[in-house]
Amino acid sequence: MDIKKVFENNKEWITKQIKSNPSYFDSLAKGQSPEILYIGCADSRVTAEEIMGLEPGDVFVHRNIANMVPNTDLNVMSVINYAVDFLKVNHIVVCGHYNCGGVKAAMESADLGILNPWLRNVRDVYRLHKAELNSIEDEDKRYDRLVELNVQEQCINVIKTAEVQRAVNNRNLTVHGWIFDLRTGNLVDLKIDFQAITKGIADIYRIT
Repeated sequence: MDIKKVFENNKEWITKQIKSNPSYFDSLAKGQSPEILYIGCADSRVTAEEIMGLEPGDVFVHRNIANMVPNTDLNVMSVINYAVDFLKVNHIVVCGHYNCGGVKAAMESADLGILNPWLRNVRDVYRLHKAELNSIEDEDKRYDRLVELNVQEQCINVIKTAEVQRAVNNRNLTVHGWIFDLRTGNLVDLKIDFQAITKGIADIYRIT
């Protein structure tokens, strides 16, 4: 790719936006009031707004390798805090995707350097659900299921945060676990029953 092409594309995009809506950039510059915080994978094939059919300003986006929400990562914790307490989002989506390279890398017995401590979080997900995952004989299906369980566990990490708990109580903020299927283009709602999952541990993590 010629990097200069990016700037040419930008000029074409500006022209297209102004043609369809002359006040597009005036509106964009006024500020943001997104309804959704999207936490997704940094994979270049998965673009948040595009797969949801939404526009700039509609979604507050955070992306990292394997859509992780570790409490030790000040980046993702700061994003959650800002989105919930200042932007007042009403939905938080953790979106994974099948064929996730980060999830697959986590299950390889290889030294991945600085990625080791990051991907250990995915290995912890495998450890928590080892019996279920090991019962799946087909390797591809096992990885698919690990991707789903990773989304589930990261959603639980979101729910553990104080600002999310306050927003759930005060304005019914909702947490969602989704999968983007690269093979079909479909967004899949995992319909995770967080109340049932956290029932036995709510007293441990309840802050508010």
